[in-house]
Amino acid sequence: MLEQHWNGAKVTDTQTMLEWAKSMTWKGVHPIVELSRTVYGKRVTVARDAMQAVESRLERNPLLPKRDILIRPACTL
Repeated sequence: MLEQHWNGAKVTDTQTMLEWAKSMTWKGVHPIVELSRTVYGKRVTVARDAMQAVESRLERNPLLPKRDILIRPACTL
């Protein structure tokens, strides 16, 4: 979706990329966009129960299961 939104625009720096990402919408809703400068270590794994919580929110397209995934929001009650 984001690639279609910026459609060939030159994204030459971080600020430009963030502004493009903030300006897109999906069903009239803008995303929450934040820059993370965290460097993650290699070979870090997610605990099985934590991964199951994430997987339960994913809806995969059977035709493109690795590339077309709908991510349902986490409950924030």
